[in-house]
Amino acid sequence: MKIIGIDPGYAILGYGIIEMKGNAFQVLDYGAITTDAGMDMPNRLKCLYAGLMEVIHQHQPECASIEELFFNNNAKTALLVGQARGVAILACINSGLEIAEYTPLQIKQALVGYGRAEKKQVQTMVKTILKLEEVPKPDDTADALAAAICHGHCGNYNKRVRLDKGRAL
Repeated sequence: MKIIGIDPGYAILGYGIIEMKGNAFQVLDYGAITTDAGMDMPNRLKCLYAGLMEVIHQHQPECASIEELFFNNNAKTALLVGQARGVAILACINSGLEIAEYTPLQIKQALVGYGRAEKKQVQTMVKTILKLEEVPKPDDTADALAAAICHGHCGNYNKRVRLDKGRAL
């Protein structure tokens, strides 16, 4: 199963593509789609959508794992990240991908075994599980790979959404 993991953001949207065969993971690609701080928000969202569509088209994943938003003290930032997350969901659903959503706590639990794990612990597990020489940078890419691994570990148990003849199931 080929999975795209997405860590949504409007300045940096991290993505990671992994393939799961049995219980083994292989990293196929990872990176970040970035937008310039000087761009207006509609064009930033357009850039994120186009970039993610290109990644999806290139790798043809079967499903997507998207990190849910966590509570943010800054309401404006939370709204902007929410818009980027919506664009990521739209790109996935328009590509016919099954979508699973996981909270940061669920992702940490799946990778480290402890929902309150430190970011560094999660990054170390991403590196170890995917047999990488170093932790992927920027952090958003490691987070996206973590979301993909989480789905590989527990994808059968989460609520999923997919496109079927123009309507969500």
